[in-house]
Amino acid sequence: MRTFGWPEFWFIVEAARWTLALSAIAFVGGAALGLGIALARTSNIGWLRNLALAFIKLFQGTPLLLQLFLIFFGAPVIGLEIDPWIAAGVALILNSAAFLGEIWRGCIEAVPHGQVEAAQALSLSWFNRMRDVILPQAARIAVAPTVGYLVQIVKGTSLAAIIGFTEITRAGQIINNATFQPLVVFSVVAALYFVLCWPLSRLASRLERHHKSANAT
Repeated sequence: MRTFGWPEFWFIVEAARWTLALSAIAFVGGAALGLGIALARTSNIGWLRNLALAFIKLFQGTPLLLQLFLIFFGAPVIGLEIDPWIAAGVALILNSAAFLGEIWRGCIEAVPHGQVEAAQALSLSWFNRMRDVILPQAARIAVAPTVGYLVQIVKGTSLAAIIGFTEITRAGQIINNATFQPLVVFSVVAALYFVLCWPLSRLASRLERHHKSANAT
């Protein structure tokens, strides 16, 4: 049995890069798909709104862990070999898109209706209204909740350990199996998540206060 020391500690710390990489993939992919979901939810096309709503209900209404299982273990059933990187990335992108899409839908609808009416009075097309009038204002509203949701993405990556993806939690499991010192090992794991998530939580709170004070003035 090994004793927990510097090499074991450093092994867990190094795994943080994969947590950050997976978080970045989930956020970038989820943001791209989530914007499409938000635009679909606020469109005038009924079937498109219903399709986006069904996507949101599906991925918000089922556990992320189950989504990881279905993608990782379900793909080989239909003849697709998939590694933990791809499975974790796809599951987190789809899950993040559902939540970011709904967050951004609310931000789009929070833009004063007078702005929309003014853009329509100028005979701007839907694309130009979104690009030049609505989305720039919605983006300012969305900054704080988006940064706040980043915390959930970082914490959500821990579930990828269950399919063998070696991020912080999985690295902790490996070291614990070698040292049998769960209190020490998982205290280090918790501390690393705190170091990653606390600055984002503080930033989200600060941005939210700034937005409220800007609206008050």
